[in-house]
Order: sequence, then C-alpha cells, then structure tokens
Amino acid sequence: MQKARIRLSGTNPAMLDDICNQVRGIAQRTGVHMAGPIPLPTKRMVVPTRKSPDGEGTATWDHWHMRVHKRLIDLDADERALRQLMRIQVPKNVNIEIVLES
Repeated sequence: MQKARIRLSGTNPAMLDDICNQVRGIAQRTGVHMAGPIPLPTKRMVVPTRKSPDGEGTATWDHWHMRVHKRLIDLDADERALRQLMRIQVPKNVNIEIVLES
C-alpha cells in the first residue's frame, strides 16, 4: 500500500500544529493509519547587518533572526483521505509538500 509523506514547514509553530491537528482529524474520520507529527530540527537563520549605512563610526551590527519549524507526517494513501487533505486551507506562511511512496 502506498504512503503519503507530508512535510510541513513554516515560521509559526502554532499554525503548523493547527494543520497537524486537521490532518489527524482527517485520519480519524477516514480510518487510515497515521504516524506523527514528527518534529524535525528547527533551522535558525541569522543575517548580520551593519547599523551604520555609510560605513563611518564604530562597527556595530544588527542580527536578524528567522526560525523555520518543520513537521513530518506519514499517512496511508487512501483516496478519500487525500481528497480531504487537498481541501485544507493552508496559511500563506506555511509550506506543505506531499510525496507518495510505495
């Protein structure tokens, strides 16, 4: 039987957990087996920039941070479950990737 591997990523972990709960509800309603959500390591990106725009004065730096949180869900690839999964309203700042594996 095929499995659907769902990879969620975004900057807001609360939104990721909300989508994971929606996927869990779909799995319970359709009766398919679900594994996860598995939290993957958070990627932390730092961009250092100079505070002074002209280069004069002391070298002071600002550090801008962005964290990308990831979740992984394995779901049995039932046609009904996948149709309902495609209808989930995904927020703009959450990326969802679905891969079918055998």
